[in-house]
Parts: sequence; structure tokens; C-alpha cells
Amino acid sequence: MREGRSAGLRHGRSLPAKVRFFARALALLAGLLSGFAAAAPAPEERPLIFGILPIGGPSESLEAWRPMLDDMEHSLHRHVRPLSVSTYEGLAQALAEDRIDLAFVSGKLALDAVARDRMRVFAQLTRGDGSRGYYSVLLVEKNSPIRGVDDIFRQPGHWRYARGEALSVSGYVVPETQLFAGRGLDSDTFFASVAVDNHQNNALAVANREADLATNNTADLERFAQRFPEQYARLRILWKSSLIPHAVVIMRTDLPPELRQRIAAFFTGYAKGKNGAAELARLKLIHDISGFAPAGNDTLVPFADIAYTLERRRALGAQWVNSAALDARLKKLDDDHRALVKRLAISSP
Repeated sequence: MREGRSAGLRHGRSLPAKVRFFARALALLAGLLSGFAAAAPAPEERPLIFGILPIGGPSESLEAWRPMLDDMEHSLHRHVRPLSVSTYEGLAQALAEDRIDLAFVSGKLALDAVARDRMRVFAQLTRGDGSRGYYSVLLVEKNSPIRGVDDIFRQPGHWRYARGEALSVSGYVVPETQLFAGRGLDSDTFFASVAVDNHQNNALAVANREADLATNNTADLERFAQRFPEQYARLRILWKSSLIPHAVVIMRTDLPPELRQRIAAFFTGYAKGKNGAAELARLKLIHDISGFAPAGNDTLVPFADIAYTLERRRALGAQWVNSAALDARLKKLDDDHRALVKRLAISSP
């Protein structure tokens, strides 16, 4: 009797120990599961993808933007993942595939993105000198025999040309519009050779006499002068365009309204508050940027005008089966341009 009672007591004392063991195991498992749940971001908290217009190489652009994007993460309490590409085409493709939430882009890239109704302009960069824009330029080597623009056109098929990508406003669209299309020429067939690269490499090509002339712009040329002073000293500006408005920042129209407001407030308030001096120093790493001003889609009207002018001049310089075909083409260009300008005005805040 005593043995049975003793065995029963021993068995009774062991049950709570097992319960406690399983309870601790369950608690540990629950903690692990909750940890995994906390680590997995909710869909609405996924990283924001920020597209970066290539300035020099992709790693250089990423390094320049990272300090400001760190501030953006801190301000929004949300991870910001940069997408730095080597070409305008790469950035255009990412925008077309909806892989970017917001981006710093040229007017042509912005115009294409806004025309698809998935992006909207909300800010435009400003510069410390108060300029309203920048200029496309043609560069030649300091001692080049090309002394003026007319010298280029006197010798078709003679010179080596280095230009920007087709989506680059200053590297292709503006010089093509203002220099070549008006003369009924296409730069890709006019020169002995045509190389397509970024502004930095094109300037280096001219300085090293690997190209006879190249497109660039006044803003990127200032940066080039700081990075490559010896090569810059070998360059001469042959031609300067009319004023081109500054680059813009765009973001997706389907982002939550409250998030769009916070993003816009961050950009337009950057380098203007109590940490203004430190933030301005971070902007200087990107370019000679003093901040960002509020802007809307109507900021893109000058770029729409440039694209329209280029297509119209090309149409006038082309061969047509009859005058009616040319008239029909010109009418379509006129109608499309008016419709686009109207859309840009209506879609501005």
C-alpha cells in the first residue's frame, strides 16, 4: 500500500514537469514564429524602389545618391532601394515594367513615363546659382580644326562623333533637333563614325582625341571639370543650345496618397530645415543641386515641344510619295502634340 502510494506520488509529481517542459517548448516556438512574422514585411511596407538617372557609371551614381536616400529612409521609416543603371534605356525599361516607385530622370524619360499615366512629376531640381535650366553643348578638342558649326557640315562623312543615348535630352534630342534635323540631316548617317556613351566618357573621348566632337551639357561638364581637370583643359565648347529645363523627380500614381504626400514633403523640404547645411552637402555629392522645388506634369511641356519639333523637322526633311502624305503626317504630329500638352496641363496639381 505504501509502495503504491509512493509510486502514485512520484508519478503525480512528474506530470507537472512534463507540462512545464511542453509549455516552454510551445512558448519558444511561438516566439520564433512571431519573430519570423515580424521579420517579413507587410506588402504595404515593401522597399521603395528609387531609379537613378545615370551620371557617369552606375556605381558612381549610387555612391552619390546613397547619403540622401539614407535620410529619406529615416524620414519615411521605410527602406529605400536604389536602382542605378548604366544606360537611359535600362532606366526606361524599368519604368515601363513598373519596377520603379519614384525616380530622378531627364525630361524625355519623364515624358514617356507620364504619358503612360503611371507616373507623375512632383519635384524639379534647383541649383544654387538660381538657374532655370542647363544647356546642351558640342565639345571639340582645344586645338581642333573645327572652329565653328559650319566647319562640321562642310565635310560630311569626315568627322568622328560621340553622342548620348536617344533618350538623353542634352546628349541627343536637343542637338539632333537644333543642329541636324533643321538641315534635313540625321547625325547617325552624317558622320564617319558615331559612338554612343555617357557624357563623361564622350568628353574623355574628345580630350583624348578618340572622337572629333561630342555632345554634353553645361551641368555635367562642371562635374567633369572637377573630376578630370587635365582632360577638361583640353576641351572647347563649339556650340550651345537654347535653355533646357532641369531634371525632375517622378513617382507612381498608385502609391497610397499619404505616402505620396510624405515623399513629396521630404524632397521639397530637403536642405531647407534645421539640418539644411548637412543636407545641402549631401546634395552636392550628386550634382550642383541646392534642393527640389514643387512641380507638376506641366513642367514637361518644354520637353514635349522639343520632341514635337524634332519629329516635325524630320518629316519635312523626308521624302514623301506626294504632298498629301506629308500634310497628313504633319497634321497628326500637330494633333498629337496639342493633345499631349493638354493632358500635361490637366494632370498637374
